[in-house]
Amino acid sequence: MKKIRSLDEGSFLKLIFGLFALAFLAAAVCMPDRGSMFTGLWQILSQPGKISTNYFALGGYAATFLNMGLVCAISLGLFLVFRGTPNNVSTLAVLLTTGFCSWGINVLNIWPTILGVLLYALVKKEKPGTLVNAMLFSTGIAPLITDLMIRYPHSEVVGFHPVGVVLALAVGLAIGFFLPAGLAFSPKVHKGFDLYSAALPIGMTAFFLNAVLYKTMGIDLPAAPAAETLQVASRFTANLFCCILFGLLILLAFALGCRPRDYWRLLRDPAQVSNFSSTYGNPVFLMNAGVFGLFILGYYNLIGATFNGVTFGILFCMLATCNSGSHPGNVWPIMVGYYLASVVCGWLSSLAGGNFAGAINAQAICVGLCYANGLSPISDKYGWPFGILAGVMHYLLVTSVPNLHGGFCLYNGGFTAALICLILLPQLERFAHEKKTAQKA
Repeated sequence: MKKIRSLDEGSFLKLIFGLFALAFLAAAVCMPDRGSMFTGLWQILSQPGKISTNYFALGGYAATFLNMGLVCAISLGLFLVFRGTPNNVSTLAVLLTTGFCSWGINVLNIWPTILGVLLYALVKKEKPGTLVNAMLFSTGIAPLITDLMIRYPHSEVVGFHPVGVVLALAVGLAIGFFLPAGLAFSPKVHKGFDLYSAALPIGMTAFFLNAVLYKTMGIDLPAAPAAETLQVASRFTANLFCCILFGLLILLAFALGCRPRDYWRLLRDPAQVSNFSSTYGNPVFLMNAGVFGLFILGYYNLIGATFNGVTFGILFCMLATCNSGSHPGNVWPIMVGYYLASVVCGWLSSLAGGNFAGAINAQAICVGLCYANGLSPISDKYGWPFGILAGVMHYLLVTSVPNLHGGFCLYNGGFTAALICLILLPQLERFAHEKKTAQKA
């Protein structure tokens, strides 16, 4: 433990990424359907991954865990091969990419955009190790890469064919090549109030490509997966795996010297902190990962979510911000905002005779809440009432945004959070700040 305790931030994060990869791979061989693990993985690779595709239904449980473990290991491998130094943003990149591996990303569709970022590094003569985060964020549009390979311009799957593979490679190279510039510019737009910062350039890219490849060409968008596929779920599998993993993280944090008062300091710190591992230390960050993970798991159990591949994946997509600013203390207002919005909208819909589909445990709303979590800095700076307001606004917008990108952007909720920042932040800066200034005066 002394050696682990003495590790610098980058080395410690590599160790944690390796732990996550091993956990998913171990779970794969423990699943009852492990005998069909590799055939299931082929199903995942060769079928569309447009949101929301449930890999538990498409390939099975063992294949899904295998896919998650392999991509997580590849993510770690990119840091090792290119000698990159992970940081808090890397935690976001790795866990977010891994979380999507149960409903959109696989070991095949990640490579075209990663190669695009490498091409950017070659042209700009930058070290690839400094761009590993960008490589991982580029995979947020992976469902489009799969569609181009196996069915574009058809609505039904026709299988891998040379023209589709070349098109997917060309589009992926272009996305990856131009993404680093977008990633650098994105925080200037939302001013750091959307923790899923990469969602803005990825979402705008998906919006553009949806227009170019489908709308402009007069090609109909392929349909989303059948709703009944989302019923393939296992509450027991998701809860058992997460309780073991998050419990181990908490135990390891204690073993490394984290005390309850150390974590309480993180929860009660009035400052807006964006890097927990460097500010509070590795053990405290690890404690937040475990506690925040159980907090997220408890929420989805409380609302009665269906624990399919999508819901299982968003547990880790939401956990991804555990080193960048999110913790139970600043996320609960957003959860409350979502709940209040669902109750009020359901009531208003019944009065208007509408067909309400936004119940708090509806699949789209469960996914939306995951990324509304990215607005937690608003709770930190402006207080919990404005955190609730941000949650309400995100709820109202999140199910309409897929119409822009055609369901190909996995960062849909993070993209929505950026739009909320564009709408809400100017008002907060003008009115909330002036109110505080008046009180001080």
